[in-house]
Amino acid sequence: MRILISGASVAGPVLAYWLTRYGFEVTVVERAPAPRKTGGGHAIDLFRPAMDIVEQMGLLEQVVAGKTGMERLTVFREGASRPVEVDLTRVMTAVSDRHVEIMRDDLSEIFYDATRHDADYVFGDSVASISADGEVVFDSGRAERFDLVVGADGLHSNVRRLVFGPESDYSTWIGAYLAVVSMPGHLGLDGRMELVAGVGRMAGYGAAHMDDARAVFLFRTPEQLDYHHRDVPRQKELLRERFAGVGRQVPRLLAELDRTPAFYFDSITQLRLDSWSRGRVTLVGDAGYCPGPAVGGSTSLAVVGAYILAGELAAHGGDHTRAFPSYEAEIGEYARRSREFAIGAAKRIVPGSRFDLWAITQGVRLINHLPVALTRAAAKLNTKGVRLHDSIVLKDYSAFTRAPLGHAAAPPSPSTAPSRKGR
Repeated sequence: MRILISGASVAGPVLAYWLTRYGFEVTVVERAPAPRKTGGGHAIDLFRPAMDIVEQMGLLEQVVAGKTGMERLTVFREGASRPVEVDLTRVMTAVSDRHVEIMRDDLSEIFYDATRHDADYVFGDSVASISADGEVVFDSGRAERFDLVVGADGLHSNVRRLVFGPESDYSTWIGAYLAVVSMPGHLGLDGRMELVAGVGRMAGYGAAHMDDARAVFLFRTPEQLDYHHRDVPRQKELLRERFAGVGRQVPRLLAELDRTPAFYFDSITQLRLDSWSRGRVTLVGDAGYCPGPAVGGSTSLAVVGAYILAGELAAHGGDHTRAFPSYEAEIGEYARRSREFAIGAAKRIVPGSRFDLWAITQGVRLINHLPVALTRAAAKLNTKGVRLHDSIVLKDYSAFTRAPLGHAAAPPSPSTAPSRKGR
């Protein structure tokens, strides 16, 4: 049984790993011309359920070794003379019992390396059309038939657009924007981040065990901005306008926009679809249920979603008419809770008033002074909030595993697993 996955960032390779383990024949197509090996992108969080999956994949040591090591945060409040110091390890210990912050491209590279010998990767191409019977035409002009197609191609998914319609039908802006800029690590902040916080905007800079550093910008606007998600010059212009007049290191950070090798800018937007499957096509990760970049734990959700989708396909012998509804039922509650949490987080993460700004700094001071055990105990009572990820219980699909990755799969039984064609 042949399955096409569009997207080779995080959800795509994780899905490829598990599908290959269950005996499916997998092709991954990626628009980018080569694997992400820059160590760039922005920092993302993996919480306990995603870390448990990483461990099952045999990649725990590599992921832990790739963690950013960011442990300290210094907050400078606009209009205040004294900064506030934050021990980030105390904060994350309260949020999750098992957590790693890692650069997105580093994580993508680890997942790609773990699957490149068992799945067919095609770079520099993309899906142009998908027929009801699984005939896929690519931008390159070639055509192939697949039994199933999975969109794992992010918030601005091409597969979703082709099958489900325009993004505007499903996306909901939740009030803020995020930008990440890669630059030389010249401010001597190894393992530490500095953040300048004001009403409606925050800018931070940090470096941790990397050759370069990252600047992160978050800001609110009363109305949604007008720009195209691929119009980088316009995005940089909007960023400069919003952070004009902010002091400390911010002018220096903005000056890097003209020479940065890696720039990310996007709205903090949610996707709200009634179903993530249509015919032979389904969506996974941000392509189907992005709760909002930077506010909803979308990377952990994507890893868990890929794990569940592969497991349900294996459990139903590749019958998508049964597997897709089961997948949606299994991941649905996690996706909805992540979405609800993200709405509140988007409102809190960027202060909307001077009082909100003051309240954030007071909350930080409180965390610094409370005993770690007390902070963790209080957080554990909030499974719909900061502890929502750790409250997720993973389903066990190990009975459907055909062979370790890197070895030829044994001929599967028609009653328990999909067929695998020769390549």
